[in-house]
Amino acid sequence: MTDTVKDVTSGRNSRKVFIKTYGCQMNVYDSQRMGDALAQDGFEPTDQMDEADLVLINTCHIREKAAEKIYSELGRIRVLKSEREARGQTMQVGVTGCVAQAEGAEIIARAPVVDLVVGPQTYHRLPEALARVSRGDKVVDTDYAVEDKFDHLPRQDRRQIAARGVTAFLTVQEGCDKFCTFCVVPYTRGAEVSRPRGPILEEAQRLAAAGVRELTLLGQNVNAWSGEDAAGRPIGLAGLLEALASIPGIARLRYTTSHPRDMDDALIAAHRDLPALMPYLHLPVQSGSDRILKAMNRRHRAEDYLRLVDRIRGARPDLALSGDFIVGFPGESEADFEDTLALVRQVGYAQAYSFKYSPRPGTPGAALDDHVPEDVKSERLERLQALLRQQQLAFQTSFAGRDTDVLIEKPGRHAGQMVGRSPFLLPVVVPAAAGQVGDIVRVRIARSLPNSLMAEGAEALDAPMIEPHLRKIA
Repeated sequence: MTDTVKDVTSGRNSRKVFIKTYGCQMNVYDSQRMGDALAQDGFEPTDQMDEADLVLINTCHIREKAAEKIYSELGRIRVLKSEREARGQTMQVGVTGCVAQAEGAEIIARAPVVDLVVGPQTYHRLPEALARVSRGDKVVDTDYAVEDKFDHLPRQDRRQIAARGVTAFLTVQEGCDKFCTFCVVPYTRGAEVSRPRGPILEEAQRLAAAGVRELTLLGQNVNAWSGEDAAGRPIGLAGLLEALASIPGIARLRYTTSHPRDMDDALIAAHRDLPALMPYLHLPVQSGSDRILKAMNRRHRAEDYLRLVDRIRGARPDLALSGDFIVGFPGESEADFEDTLALVRQVGYAQAYSFKYSPRPGTPGAALDDHVPEDVKSERLERLQALLRQQQLAFQTSFAGRDTDVLIEKPGRHAGQMVGRSPFLLPVVVPAAAGQVGDIVRVRIARSLPNSLMAEGAEALDAPMIEPHLRKIA
């Protein structure tokens, strides 16, 4: 679980908002959009919770510990709110995101400090909800149509975009129809809905005009995106990527998260033919056991996944793969787990995320028998992560002595250094003389660090600590 605090833009008065984000890139994007909506209502950002007039916790519901962590956070907020009230100040507290959608009014019943609960599709109604809170109401707003959210995305101005840097998230799809038995996304985010092509391109053009060089397209099942081109002909994600690549200033494109069943021929070909599409793909498989994949309702076999990987790598041989794995799904035997290890060895991952299964209320998996003991889950997870760490280290160290392109994103921690990303999403420390923020420069890698690469000319100083990129949720 990655915790991040996302800033919002300056408003028209002294009211301050603190937003804390848990979970995936979609939640980070949603936090930015909540900030944009609140800026229009006069809020300005703060990274100090105790000085905020409004505290919003944007939540993730993928795993049990994630949800429980929210209630621990609300306990701490209750103390801060009491302290502010003792000083004659007010603090409104809201819970947004997937836990809000799943638990609704139960959150207020369990944590009375909460004033409002807003689902992931209704944050554009935050100003209205806050007005009701100011009148003394407790507000739960989780009824939605996802199209309504797309229609009401706050428009960012050039200054807001520029403040967030040269990379940006762009939501193109919401929801999931796959109904994997372990997953709450279909219940918290709803059915798959694609954002229309026109508004996507308009937002991308605004981002590019403000200096954004790299776009990451977001969706719970992003490669299920479908729409129409300018002539009204049906297209999939590959056609959308092609249109985005033609926007002046946009040099790099990525997308996440994908389902193996929606990797069509056109999208595979795009990895071969579209230079702007970076050679990094997050393609979760979850297990290497056909028996467990069937129990998960993944609707593909391990062999199907492996053939797909071969086809993608045939189109783009240097493509780096990332994946998600769940260990200890109900009924998983040692043989099933060994099948997962075998798949990992065969694929070879540059990056992966692995977790112990945790039952989520309301999902079919929670009702299954033969749950795996926690100590067995822990032991298997340790073995899987050891293998994945070996692969990640091998991938990173393979860059020593090689040239790679780097999009410079920000100054480094030390004078004389800048930090950027390689096409493979690896952070790279480069000498400041290499270029400015927004430049794409070619450097030679001197050595690998635990979470980044060091380019030649930047080794004179210790490398800054680089935060691993945000966890992707299938």
